[in-house]
Amino acid sequence: MPADLGMVAIGVGGADAVDVMTGFPFNVRWPKVIGVKLTGKLSGWSSPKDVILEVARVLTVEGGTGAVIEYFGEGADTISATGKATICNMGAEIGATCSVFGYDEQMADYLRATSRSEIAAAADKVAEHLRPDDGALYDKTIEIDLSTLKPLINGPHTPDLAHRVGSGVAKSAAENNWPLEISAALIGSCTNSSYEDITRAASVARFAASKGLKAKTDLLITPGSEQIRATIERDGLLADLEAIGATVLANACGPCIGQWERSKEITDKPNTIVSSFNRNFPKRNDGSANTLSFVTSPDTVIALALAGRLDFDPTTDTITAPDGSLVSLAAPLGEVLPINGYDAGAETFISSPADGSAIEVVVDPNSERLQLLEPFEKWDGNDFIYMPVLMKAKGKCTTDHISAAGPWLKFRGHLENISGNLFAGAVNAFTGEVGQGFDKIDGQVRSFPEIARHYGDNNAQWCAIGDQNYGEGSSREHAAMEPRFRGARVIFARSFARIHETNLKKQGIVPLTFADPKDYDLVGEHDTISVRGMPPEPDKPVRCIIHKRGGDDIEIQALHTFSPEQVKWFKAGSALNVVRQKVKKSSTAKK
Repeated sequence: MPADLGMVAIGVGGADAVDVMTGFPFNVRWPKVIGVKLTGKLSGWSSPKDVILEVARVLTVEGGTGAVIEYFGEGADTISATGKATICNMGAEIGATCSVFGYDEQMADYLRATSRSEIAAAADKVAEHLRPDDGALYDKTIEIDLSTLKPLINGPHTPDLAHRVGSGVAKSAAENNWPLEISAALIGSCTNSSYEDITRAASVARFAASKGLKAKTDLLITPGSEQIRATIERDGLLADLEAIGATVLANACGPCIGQWERSKEITDKPNTIVSSFNRNFPKRNDGSANTLSFVTSPDTVIALALAGRLDFDPTTDTITAPDGSLVSLAAPLGEVLPINGYDAGAETFISSPADGSAIEVVVDPNSERLQLLEPFEKWDGNDFIYMPVLMKAKGKCTTDHISAAGPWLKFRGHLENISGNLFAGAVNAFTGEVGQGFDKIDGQVRSFPEIARHYGDNNAQWCAIGDQNYGEGSSREHAAMEPRFRGARVIFARSFARIHETNLKKQGIVPLTFADPKDYDLVGEHDTISVRGMPPEPDKPVRCIIHKRGGDDIEIQALHTFSPEQVKWFKAGSALNVVRQKVKKSSTAKK
């Protein structure tokens, strides 16, 4: 995570990356800056994960939208580079444009341990310029005392619903009838699988094994990289985890992104899982809305797995050992960096040809997994009138709700097939049903993916309505490509997640926020909407008309964030079409 090494590293979607790779500018609105002042020092069961879980509690999943989060204060220097990476990684869950720590000795140590001593030496020479200025001003400041920060567990269904480990989550579970028995515990993903994370978790496991304890639920470990896997295997840490019943999975996203097959016997009823992942949206991990997912630190995951219960507090509670004795778990102890250095493990990189210009890409037209992309058509010069509302979402509508992962990921290279999941997880604001709506063409109730296909087959232009922070979560291009492929022209919302809003623009869709958020409530199931004054003009609101069935039209205003360059994307039909045009002109000029 570059941000834990003092970089302003802004998360982007793949389409933005393509722009930069082909020599075109990256667009982002000038952000605010939120300061998080850290004092004191973490100890015991509290970990860097608890810092970001607390920030998520304070700011919520959209409180960081349009802002850089800068961590500063003497407490910041006490957190390891990989601990900082955990915090910055989860900054995406609060909508942050970027999260950053100032350069310090922790970063220098990590650079030297990862064969980058020359970078550390160069940074050391200008260290004063890689830290916040004294008296720096912030648009908002949060203060966290690390010495008093207690272990947290956040969820279910959203990473900002925070509870104190033990009594805090127990109270919420009782009030909401959440199952206390844990059906699975998971450690890993990009967020929490550093050497320090695993050594802390393994220390708890090692102590537990010495007392005869075993995990009382499935315990799955996902190493964050081949280097981490090889290093923790060499140092005996995997063996420590396996000694209490853990299963080690491949070095991959795995269950964090839904690559996890579970028994229907478990998922057909409400069940609780705990993980050290960053996201816990409904259906994300195993495709089941019955699974209640909570996120916490790796050490706490181990403790909860040993107890088998969500309400266990490792700081005060005990576990009964096979011999009948009551065991209080020892607080985790971790090593920031491996004493014997990192083991790179197996070499898995395959370099591309130096010159690929003569390579022809051939795709079997009958392939279910690959399909060559056809350019989206350019804007026809007309306003969008009387568009049916394909979907109006109630509450959270993440990129997982829009384009589910899990088994669908095998179709990532086939836009038509993966569009079979479009809005499958969205909650219909009119009926409360998940993934179903009313087809305006023939009046039938169908799944949202089927309605989208029907509209697309009939060349019907349509719109959709989102709620707050529409499109939060993974920067998943398919969540913008699929609606465009099926004929979407406009997506309305009370507010958008930053990357998804940009992704929609990249695909030639107009993302509009209601000037008055209450206008969301004006849109009925059988209404159509017209959007006038296309193309969108930078810094000018858009005139929209809600056509009520059997009633008077309602005129409202909507806002947008299009820049002049982004308006060109819209006119061309997509940003990729603009890139294609520029590359073609450049090639012609060279000839």
